[in-house]
Amino acid sequence: MMLYPSLSDLLKQVNSRYLLVNVIAKRARELSNASDRRGEPLQKKAVSYAIEEISNGKIHAKLD
Repeated sequence: MMLYPSLSDLLKQVNSRYLLVNVIAKRARELSNASDRRGEPLQKKAVSYAIEEISNGKIHAKLD
């Protein structure tokens, strides 16, 4: 199974694997909670949306 987008592409936006996991998890929780408040189910998993946002450059995080 191939991950799309690739891990190397995601690491261009978030420069640490550990930070990447935390950023994805936090954003997925935010999306899931917002969906619950609206009463509208998500079409895909919240994690998929979070990964897409990072891949598209909407979310950046860096460790200094």
